[in-house]
Amino acid sequence: MARSPDTPLLIAGLGNPGSEYAKNRHNAGFMAADAIHARHAFAPWRSRFQGQFAEGTLAGRKTYLLKPMTYMNESGIAVGAAARFFKLPVESVVVMHDELDLAAGKLKVKTGGGDAGHNGLRSITLVLGPDYRRVRLGVGHPGDKARVHGHVLSNFSKADEDWLTPMLDGIAEAAPLLARDDDTGFMNKVALVMKPPAKKPKPDTNTKDE
Repeated sequence: MARSPDTPLLIAGLGNPGSEYAKNRHNAGFMAADAIHARHAFAPWRSRFQGQFAEGTLAGRKTYLLKPMTYMNESGIAVGAAARFFKLPVESVVVMHDELDLAAGKLKVKTGGGDAGHNGLRSITLVLGPDYRRVRLGVGHPGDKARVHGHVLSNFSKADEDWLTPMLDGIAEAAPLLARDDDTGFMNKVALVMKPPAKKPKPDTNTKDE
């Protein structure tokens, strides 16, 4: 069903509050929200809906950014409160989160589905149902289920910055496509920013036939 052009968009980036978590893999959603906020001249962050909240515009569409401050396991409290207040249909909610089942540096967008053990998604699904849009930010899997907790709650490494910085830059640049509900275009744009096409060498016009 087509949305009304006047329906705002809510983009929630997931993470844990506090400086000790700021660079954790589990905070990739916070980092993505901050990147969009900085690129698109949103209003300053302020405390609202038990989170950090900012208003702005993407592609001419009213857009709300939200970083729940409830800790990951209760993300649904903040996201649900904002969605209810603005009377948003579930398809106008986008959740950005770290994803173990994607290789580090990979990004995919999907609508609906399970939570794959992600406590933030589980909390949001309990409040909204499963049919919101998800921007899945690959952080890789440690290879052993017993190491998952430590993996997501440890900091991105120096080597990770080689893909993390371009991915966040791509998310910021491509964010207007989320507001246009063009999830495929968004993914393609991020991929293009992360891996721009190689420039073809210019033909040598000075070469003369012998």
